[in-house]
Amino acid sequence: MNRPPPVDSPTFSPLYRQIRALMTRSLQSNDWRPGDMIPSEAELALRFGVSQGTVRKAIDEMAADNLLVRRQGKGTFVATHNDQRSFFRFLRLAANEGELPALENIPLDCWRGKAGVDVARVLALEPGAAIIIIRRVLRFGGEPAVFDEIYLPGELFSELTLDILKAEPMSLYSLFESRYGVCPVRADERLRAVSADRVSAGILQVAEGSPLLLVERITRTYADKPVEWRRGYYSTMNFHYHNELGSGR
Repeated sequence: MNRPPPVDSPTFSPLYRQIRALMTRSLQSNDWRPGDMIPSEAELALRFGVSQGTVRKAIDEMAADNLLVRRQGKGTFVATHNDQRSFFRFLRLAANEGELPALENIPLDCWRGKAGVDVARVLALEPGAAIIIIRRVLRFGGEPAVFDEIYLPGELFSELTLDILKAEPMSLYSLFESRYGVCPVRADERLRAVSADRVSAGILQVAEGSPLLLVERITRTYADKPVEWRRGYYSTMNFHYHNELGSGR
């Protein structure tokens, strides 16, 4: 039976956080896979030797972090990118007026390379390690809005090709999850203003030198492992970056 460490352990943390760590371990090891229903609070309380209230607090925090999803009358499930509602979990794009038009995800390139110093640092790889580079454009109502340059660890995505990207209608993260067993759960982003160079201007159909928003994202899976470095160039003529901030914990 998995039990949390004693309270006098050097790694002591609140009991519900210890339960969360044990539950996250089940996600990381694929004991509970994306889309699976997890055991009930009563079952988990019995398994870990704690109260249901402690388990509930751990689940509440994991649900707030989008690791788990509660469904009224059905139970609690592991979050999955195969749910259409999850597409905008990381993409914070909104139309300047009205709702976003229909989305088109258009892969442009996919090739293998070797990690330079910056990519190796961000993805926690050795310089020269195998990587996959993807270029794609997101269009809304036929209008190009985002040009992405994406860097992935080659070891995790060794079979990924442009043909696979073009053949899969699902989101990129859904493809990572379903085909490669890599589930992005958290992203850190940095935003800054840049000018469109020749390549980004041509793809986004704006004049060279036009203002763009550069969104640099490091995406991580369980155990805080980096699995993607993305540089997204956003055209802000008819769209803007929108992030709703709560009170946080």
